[in-house]
Amino acid sequence: MSCILNIETSTSVCSVALSANGEVLFEKASFEGPSHAALLGVFVEEALSVLKEGGGKLDAVAVSSGPGSYTGLRIGVSVAKGLCFGFGIPLIGIHTLDIMAATAIKQNRTATDCLYCAMLDARRMEVYAAIYDASLKLVRETTADIVEAETYASYLEKGKVCFFGNGAEKCKPVITSPNALFMEDIHPWAVNMIPLVEEAFAAGKFEDTAYFEPFYLKEFQATVAKNKVLGN
Repeated sequence: MSCILNIETSTSVCSVALSANGEVLFEKASFEGPSHAALLGVFVEEALSVLKEGGGKLDAVAVSSGPGSYTGLRIGVSVAKGLCFGFGIPLIGIHTLDIMAATAIKQNRTATDCLYCAMLDARRMEVYAAIYDASLKLVRETTADIVEAETYASYLEKGKVCFFGNGAEKCKPVITSPNALFMEDIHPWAVNMIPLVEEAFAAGKFEDTAYFEPFYLKEFQATVAKNKVLGN
């Protein structure tokens, strides 16, 4: 039996979920803004209380590995590492855009001929994005994009593409292809990490807890600046 605590703090949403063999034992999320420092510890304590009451034992901690907010990820990863060291259990890192894509695909499960573009907002018309097929297979690696009319044209020319995440809304006026679809309210919640985390746990895909670092959006901004200089 795998009992895993899932932590997601990459955006303004703070969420925690406790799962056992893929089943949700506890979940809590706040959409009140960037208040992770105040809320995450409380959510984790409540989850561990549920675990203790049920006589369970924590087998691993999973955390969103970014890209995402520097402050949010730093808080989430710090808490996750502390728990792993304290309990002597492994750490699992799950890519933020994978979580979002899995959520979108689950909600839109009838659209098997559609690609899915997960977007995290950076600044201006800049996003961090990755593209997946309907089976969650990566079609295009995570890339720092400046969104223009032609940015995703090669994919839109071939068929429908669903855009979602907190970077998608500002792209609507720019991405005007009839094949462009926009999904709302797709967030990287901890509860939506569970299937991905279970798969990683079963495969023994653990992070080196001491050296694990998430991917921050500030690194994205450096990539964008470099691409501008190089003319990419």
